[in-house]
Amino acid sequence: MKTIKSTLLLACVLCLFINYSHAQQMYQIHQDNVLPSKIMEYEAIAKKFNDASKEHNVQASWFTATTNDMKYFYITPIENYAELDERPFADMAEAMGEKFGQMFEEFDKCYNSHSTYTITLVNDLSYMPEEDSAALEGQNYRKWFYIYFTPSNATKVREGMKAILELYKTKGSKEYYRVYRNGFGTAEDYYLVSVSAKDEIDGATKAKANQEVLGPDRWDTFKKVMDYATRFEEYSGEMRPDLAYSPK
Repeated sequence: MKTIKSTLLLACVLCLFINYSHAQQMYQIHQDNVLPSKIMEYEAIAKKFNDASKEHNVQASWFTATTNDMKYFYITPIENYAELDERPFADMAEAMGEKFGQMFEEFDKCYNSHSTYTITLVNDLSYMPEEDSAALEGQNYRKWFYIYFTPSNATKVREGMKAILELYKTKGSKEYYRVYRNGFGTAEDYYLVSVSAKDEIDGATKAKANQEVLGPDRWDTFKKVMDYATRFEEYSGEMRPDLAYSPK
């Protein structure tokens, strides 16, 4: 849960590097790669941290997600890179004294690695009809698809993603998804496709129905992305409202 530091120079360089609109929502992600043997301990300290944040009314907010390979993601909406330098837990740390540091010592025992980076929602590649978006409330199960590519193929992959979006629209698909683009702090270029469902069975049912809607020609469209991707990764998981936080 440690925040990262960035200099003005890095922020300026990053602004030149990222080629999509600043109007799109950015998120700071803190990722903990939890050891299998430490899941119960990690869950306990994560809930303890949330309780402490509520007690001290920390002026920050985050969503939390977990994956089937025991990664925990703390997702904070941000407006700009300057927010990465903010210290929302400073008052809490001062009030708690040694207990604050002890909580992070407990966190550190539960993983061998963690990282912080940013991603940005790409609205013009996401398939989320506004009239149906409200129906997704309460659907906390997720499928996440990471599509990696080299910088030289960025344009081709984006064109392929656009073609898939048009296919979904044309066919009237009822399987909706949001697309995110990697940002500051990530080692590789990728798109992250997030698909929501009520649970694993609901997700599988929707995916099967969507195959029928898109038809066999869908592979010709998907190939426009696959031909230029370096690799794909698929994960399942869920949003964790019990580990989310927002101030009073």
